[in-house]
Amino acid sequence: MKPFTTRLLAGALLSSSFLVAGFAAAQDVTMVMPSREVGAPTYDPIRGTKVNVASTLIYDRMVLQDADQSYHGQLATSWEVTEDGMEWVLNLRPGVTFHDGEPFNAETIAWWIPKFTGTENAFMTDAIETVTVVDDLTVKFTMRNPDPNMLSNMATNFMGVPSPKAYEAMGDDYGVTGAVGTGPFKLESFTVGQDTVLIRNDDYTSGSDLSVNKGPAHIARLTFREIADDSTAYLEMRTGGVDMLLSVPADFRETMEAEADITVVTMPGRELFYMPINTIVAPFDDIRVREAAALAVNQPEILDNLFGGIGAVADTFLTDALLEGNVKDELRISYDPERARALLDEAGWVAAADGTRSRDGTALTVKLWTQNGTEFRRITEVIQAQLAEVGFTAAITVLDPSSINAEYRKETEHQLAVRSYSYENADILDWFFSAERLGYPNVSMWTDETAEELRIKAMTGSRTWDERVANFTDYHEYVLTQFVFAPIYQPVQSYAYSTDTLMVPDVIRSTRVQSQTILDIEVK
Repeated sequence: MKPFTTRLLAGALLSSSFLVAGFAAAQDVTMVMPSREVGAPTYDPIRGTKVNVASTLIYDRMVLQDADQSYHGQLATSWEVTEDGMEWVLNLRPGVTFHDGEPFNAETIAWWIPKFTGTENAFMTDAIETVTVVDDLTVKFTMRNPDPNMLSNMATNFMGVPSPKAYEAMGDDYGVTGAVGTGPFKLESFTVGQDTVLIRNDDYTSGSDLSVNKGPAHIARLTFREIADDSTAYLEMRTGGVDMLLSVPADFRETMEAEADITVVTMPGRELFYMPINTIVAPFDDIRVREAAALAVNQPEILDNLFGGIGAVADTFLTDALLEGNVKDELRISYDPERARALLDEAGWVAAADGTRSRDGTALTVKLWTQNGTEFRRITEVIQAQLAEVGFTAAITVLDPSSINAEYRKETEHQLAVRSYSYENADILDWFFSAERLGYPNVSMWTDETAEELRIKAMTGSRTWDERVANFTDYHEYVLTQFVFAPIYQPVQSYAYSTDTLMVPDVIRSTRVQSQTILDIEVK
């Protein structure tokens, strides 16, 4: 009997191990990042200039923003600001620990805020003159100038809080070889342009009131894949290679909506496609040629033919949701091919019988850059044809998303480009058009004395939110008069998930799918 009992016990243990392994595998989830987030080279939120959804899971932030744009505490549980806006007191969440075991406290904030100085993200903290540790869980900001945008800055992905110990130890390698936060997931591995693998932080207890789940995530292991090609992403979803697409390719939305085991959800858009124009490289050092290129872009055609009418045309640099986008109608940049041709005539670019143009024996040939990815390539090809209709010959160059920003820094290599941003704040004007950031992110290479005066007033001269809106509207309107870019398209946000494997909250308590939603996603 003993040999039989031993064999039975061994079989039971083997079966149990299979069950445990199966349960563990069932908790593994694979998602595809939005195409605009492909190619982020680092998980350093302080020095990085491109971030993705995984950063919201590695790092907690001081506050989070709900879909209605209200702010809710995360690492900061509450805050007070004086009437003149010159002092903020923030109360911090107790009992929070970094992934490396180090405590999060007021000393962390006193170390963290000064680290932004000299980085391209410094504009988010420049208004803070000093950080004072009041006690272990209370910190005070004394301001150089009022900043009505403080909470919005604190809610951005660039203001995830890293571990001071890990940050200093890794130096320039931080964000590449490792990244340590207080978030619901820990970084296991990261390959630029391919994937990011996260594992659950089983000690997590810092869920905000935007999440039903306040503790460890339901997902044990989360892989984010970077797939730039829309058809590949769709096929992976259809064949079960991934559980969730964080952006749904426009071409496949209708097909996916018809699938019984896939749910597609659409949210208001926060993204805008645009074409920056390099103002220091001929022929675009002539404002007439810049305006002609901008007016050649047929936004309604792109909306209807490429995106089936889903989304909205763009005619300014800000999304329709922002008050600062409410500019004078005559300043909106819209398709006008007749005026574009007249401007090129005025600038001396003579049209030949075939429609191409030249001046003094030089053809009107320009370089048009874009990044790899189906959506970017298709928009760029349509714009190439639209530019040709008024006389531009545009040669397309497709670059890898992980390297394209470095190429922009060469300043004179590009002339036109197709880009997008996703941001819920008028500060994006400062980011992309500040004379202090030429090359990248100021791909337009634009420097202008009046613009700088208006920009600085908008960024530092606003005591109240209403003043800030007025100042940014003035700045935005001036940018529009200089034709340093062409607006293209405002997409909606769509995500899709497998109903066979995931249970996703019906209500998304965020401006996009990120940490507070993923914390509530359950695995079937």
